[in-house]
Amino acid sequence: MGAKVALFIGAHLLVLQRDDKPGLLWPGYWDLPGGGREGAETPLETAQRETQEEFGLTLAPNAFHWARASTNSIGRAVWFFVGALPEQTRGAVRFGDEGQGWDLFGVDHFMSHDKVVPQFKNRLADYLRGVPPDPLFRKGPPPS
Repeated sequence: MGAKVALFIGAHLLVLQRDDKPGLLWPGYWDLPGGGREGAETPLETAQRETQEEFGLTLAPNAFHWARASTNSIGRAVWFFVGALPEQTRGAVRFGDEGQGWDLFGVDHFMSHDKVVPQFKNRLADYLRGVPPDPLFRKGPPPS
């Protein structure tokens, strides 16, 4: 199980450029915060931890306002979260040791960029089209 976060800082999405290493999926592509579950973490806890590790940002549960479960290209369960922080949070970003760098992309730039991990464009498009959040998310943090 994994979790990914489309995290808006103001009107822009927080993205990281993946490492360009042999054997890595989507080398050099722009990605969203997230990764695999550790131990008995819930998807929400995974999203929070990964965002902390990758960007030094601590997200309260109420920072997340949308989530849907899906499967990735290898059939693994992944929760896709959408969250938001105020514009001034930009100065609090502390890039971790995964990836080549980070940036803030406008939504149009993210959706049209040819080096963004493709499945996340589809997930973000669901949110932007108004697809309802997963019913499990509405009842509280998603189950593990």
